[in-house]
Amino acid sequence: MKYVEMSIKVKHEADDVVSQILIDAGAKGTVIDDPELINNLRKHGGWQLTDIPEQANTEIVTITAYYLENDLWKECLNNINHELNLIKMRIGEFQFGELLFRSVQESDWANEWKQFFHITHVGKSLVIKPSWEQYVGKDKELVIEIDPGMAFGTGTHHTTCMCMEMLEKVLRKGCAVFDIGTGSGILAITAKLLGASTVKAVDIDPVAVKVAKENIAINGLEKNITVCESDLLHGTEGKADLIIANIIADIIIKMLPDVPQKLNDNGVFLASGIIEGRAKDVEVAASKVGLKLNNCNHRGGWVVMQFSRV
Repeated sequence: MKYVEMSIKVKHEADDVVSQILIDAGAKGTVIDDPELINNLRKHGGWQLTDIPEQANTEIVTITAYYLENDLWKECLNNINHELNLIKMRIGEFQFGELLFRSVQESDWANEWKQFFHITHVGKSLVIKPSWEQYVGKDKELVIEIDPGMAFGTGTHHTTCMCMEMLEKVLRKGCAVFDIGTGSGILAITAKLLGASTVKAVDIDPVAVKVAKENIAINGLEKNITVCESDLLHGTEGKADLIIANIIADIIIKMLPDVPQKLNDNGVFLASGIIEGRAKDVEVAASKVGLKLNNCNHRGGWVVMQFSRV
């Protein structure tokens, strides 16, 4: 299967908005080359087994997105250009150079991750290890081996990273977890390693389901985590003590009416993948269905929100 790889260089202040535009336009996968993130990982000891030097120019972020090369591609590109022009009207010039394109095979896309993804420490005890690198966990470290392939979620992006840190704080041992929009399966794996008794992971994308199952098997958790192809909470039976949704604001708002009835008493709903400008929209929508905001963390223009039933 062929894909179009599209790359855009933008100012750091615009990376979250542009990322959202590319995802909304139908990107099947994205890679964000953020020099500031690389420097932060190096500073906090999370950048190991790599000779990538400290980044001098942290102003320019490169965002690469992948789209199916089909008859709808030109319409998709027109929508992207329209939205980029709207941003320019609001905040001024934010883009460096022109959009760059090339045609790639599915296998090429999967390999693109490897130059951006290395050993990463998250929170107090979590370590994310790409399948192609070597690492022996130290005392009390929980090592998660991931090969993201064409699915979202390496743990290095702010949204996934913040979700993992929040899971360390709110997950109770023995709890039941639903991971909605599981992507690579990284959050489902994290939940199980932190002590969840059962984890159900769902994704509407069959590629993500395949990748998640493979990653869960790599970590030896195929008997503990179930994965299925489904649309949001419709693919889950029963209730959970913790529901995770690391998606985007519009999809989270769409699923909110189903969340309260799927949460056990004292249950927690973690919503991530939300740009700061949409956080209030999510909070208002959540309050209308009987959910209250208990905690909210911000990083790099993104937000993770913790809700409970009123």
